[in-house]
Amino acid sequence: MSRATHCLAASCDDYRRLAERRLPRFLFDYIDGGAGDEHTLAANCRDFQRVHLRQRVLCDVESPDTRCELIGQAASMPLALAPLGMAGLYARRGEAQAARAAAVAGVPFSLSTVGICSLAEVQAASGKNAWFQLYMLRDREAVQGLLQQALANGCDTLLFTVDLPVAGIRRRDIRNGMLDPGWRGRLAKASQLARRPGWLLDVGIRGKPHHFGSLTDQVADPNDLRAFKAWLDAQFDPCVTWDDIRWLRQQWLGRLILKGILEPDDALQALDCGADGIVLSNHGGRQLDGVSSTIRQLPAVAEALDGRLPILLDGGIRSGVGILKALALGAQGVMIGRPWAWALAAGGEAAVAQLLASLQCELAVAMALCGVKSLAAIDGSLLAPDQRG
Repeated sequence: MSRATHCLAASCDDYRRLAERRLPRFLFDYIDGGAGDEHTLAANCRDFQRVHLRQRVLCDVESPDTRCELIGQAASMPLALAPLGMAGLYARRGEAQAARAAAVAGVPFSLSTVGICSLAEVQAASGKNAWFQLYMLRDREAVQGLLQQALANGCDTLLFTVDLPVAGIRRRDIRNGMLDPGWRGRLAKASQLARRPGWLLDVGIRGKPHHFGSLTDQVADPNDLRAFKAWLDAQFDPCVTWDDIRWLRQQWLGRLILKGILEPDDALQALDCGADGIVLSNHGGRQLDGVSSTIRQLPAVAEALDGRLPILLDGGIRSGVGILKALALGAQGVMIGRPWAWALAAGGEAAVAQLLASLQCELAVAMALCGVKSLAAIDGSLLAPDQRG
């Protein structure tokens, strides 16, 4: 497939279709799929359709302004790229490509602890514009080492993921052989790789090394992926509590954002622990199938916080109209995950840049058609009367 094919993409669904044609099945399923029967995954998008806006006319809406401050960082629009594990496998050195696109677009990029590129590589690409996402590991010295690494690389915003005490059951990863270390799994993945020779040459071979760039100093041989995965699996800590968040707050002097909050009570706990912001998220429907969509939870969480803590909404954002709906319901911004991964797979840095430009344009058009030209004017009055808080 030509890497210029992404020029034909006009929506997130278009990038998704292109990514499916480009990626080996197990990699596409990893980013595209959700937990269980994927009801929550579907609800994240479906429930946005149930939020209705009011169209206003004869308003001065010349030059809508999407610029904002996103949890202490200037941004061209209220959007940040969410952290995605192994995104460096969706295009050659994928996190660095996406970080460059985000920097040019003027929005933050978030690097996952289990990203392929190192934080140093991503910061060099982004002009020190990146956020760093962290999981709590059993080895607290390793955690402190990662914090020091973030500080040394000029990162001043930490995203701490709170909704992964254990991994959700993701059936696509079982069916496609991704989780099978035996010969059947290896055969299934080899067959899928053989069907994607373009990816195999460009990313599989030329994109090496394929290890978790921020964790290479934690294992004896970072190129031994089995040993790497075994170490990482053993390090995930299911015993993390709010006391650990308080410890983390003491260790990290930069901005701290807790990602994975879904309930008002937990949002208030985050406020009490000294967080600088939260990401309202159900992990993209990849953890507990059956929980509410994030857009459905947003009004209650926003009401509980009452403006005392910024909220970024994650999950189901597929357009600029979706961004506007999230802001009208009480979020200060949004994060996107799957859309930038699909664009990255479809056309690398250029496609991610095109996606971000499209989302900003769509947001500006939606603002104008709702009769506002500044983000400060977006509130519940833009919603249909039956959907206001």
